[in-house]
Amino acid sequence: MPNIKSAKKRVITAEISRERNAQAKSALRKKVKKARIAIAENAENKDQAVKEASISLDKAASKGLIHKNAAARKKSRLAKSAKTTESAE
Repeated sequence: MPNIKSAKKRVITAEISRERNAQAKSALRKKVKKARIAIAENAENKDQAVKEASISLDKAASKGLIHKNAAARKKSRLAKSAKTTESAE
């Protein structure tokens, strides 16, 4: 444990940030998983699920949770798989 007052504060704020980031990342993963499941099942709401996941990915990238290129890559793959299932019908 640090002895300096400012270092003690940083430990506390780092823990708070870690918890907040973990919750946000978990929510992001859930939305992406929900979109993947909707695409796999060819559900009627798959376009909406992909849209929500894309928005969540953009927000996570802007907040620094994930890298912007990782967000772009995941969005691209979701859109591509949604498009492929549409054409397969």
